[in-house]
Amino acid sequence: MPMALLIIDMINDFVHGKFGFPGARDVLPRIAAIATAARKRRLPVIYICDAHRPGDPEISIWGEHAMEGTEGSRIVKELSPGPDDLVLTKNTYDAFFETPLNKILREKGVDQLILTGVVTDICIQNTAAGAFFRGYKLVVPEDCVSSPNLKRHLDSLAYMREIYGAKIVKSEGFSKFLTYQFFRDR
Repeated sequence: MPMALLIIDMINDFVHGKFGFPGARDVLPRIAAIATAARKRRLPVIYICDAHRPGDPEISIWGEHAMEGTEGSRIVKELSPGPDDLVLTKNTYDAFFETPLNKILREKGVDQLILTGVVTDICIQNTAAGAFFRGYKLVVPEDCVSSPNLKRHLDSLAYMREIYGAKIVKSEGFSKFLTYQFFRDR
């Protein structure tokens, strides 16, 4: 099972709350569709959620947000996890840093990741870096990630394509491509 779907920071504070923005709400139905397709193909669906404690490094930059155990750190109801989905928490931008994500993916034989969620130029890009450095191949459906800043969103997509070799795709018709064909040419 070499491919897994990561749904990153689709939590209340980033969609409807303190840092919520229209683009985060716009991607909800497309992420839900990809998650449904991934589940049908028995691909791992893994939610990665900010869950901060006082003193975490991001708090000094952004102030309190997505505090562990609060409503702000919970997954939005529009993307409720399925019974076999995994939910992991993180306290930095990179979903791999000091989390069990890499171990879980290796145990499942995953070597390709589909990245979705928010914010493109922060947690998505930093997770892409963490994945790339660990040898994962990346697919980013560009209309399933979002940033409140369009220029930074587009720059980040270009960066992930050029620096990490990410395949940047559209979600339309994506479910039929949830196979291993993205990287057959490598």
